[in-house]
Amino acid sequence: MIQLHNVTVKFKGGIVALRDASFTVNKGEFVFIVGPTGSGKSTVLKLINRELLPTSGKVIVNGINVATLRPSQVPFLRRSIGFVFQDFLLLQDKTVWENVAFALKVIGAMRSEIRDAVCSALQLVGLIEKWDAYPRQLSGGEQQKVCIARAIVNNPLILLADEPTGNLDPDSSLEIASLLERVNQRGTTVVVATHDKYIVDFLKKRVIELRNGTVVRDEPEGVYRGALSLH
Repeated sequence: MIQLHNVTVKFKGGIVALRDASFTVNKGEFVFIVGPTGSGKSTVLKLINRELLPTSGKVIVNGINVATLRPSQVPFLRRSIGFVFQDFLLLQDKTVWENVAFALKVIGAMRSEIRDAVCSALQLVGLIEKWDAYPRQLSGGEQQKVCIARAIVNNPLILLADEPTGNLDPDSSLEIASLLERVNQRGTTVVVATHDKYIVDFLKKRVIELRNGTVVRDEPEGVYRGALSLH
């Protein structure tokens, strides 16, 4: 599903964000990418989403070398990828329903398709009764649930989450972690970049740890030894 083969990412000024990184995420897996700030976690997600291209090496997503895509093909790749951010990035003048539906409207989905898909997504995240609320009327945890609903409303093959609990209290963070696990149980491949050791310890999934852009640990589910220090 996702493969990084000896991937290095260098920025201007000689900054190396990722250094000779290699790993594979299989279809249906749930993987945490962990490490302190600046370790390369967000870079990995941007590579998968084709927001960045590797300086060297290959990034394969769903059998496609993303570097070979023409600009006109990138939106089609991203339709198979949902993305959840630390900052909720909701449209403040639109309701919960409208925020989730927006992801389908921009790709020209039919009205009946939008209605069914939004209803299903809101039921999954537990917000169907707040369909007509505005973001300002929701807690931080609820706003992040809306973001997850928006990211999964078109049933993507992959869900990427970049520090999804970074702005939440511990209880809300565990709720979001449990919700991401439910999304994964539907068959979606989930990759979460985080330095929140509590959700990593809570779910005990596969852990890929980065330090200074280098993969220093790849621990499969079932032999989990703890998040250690991620700061």
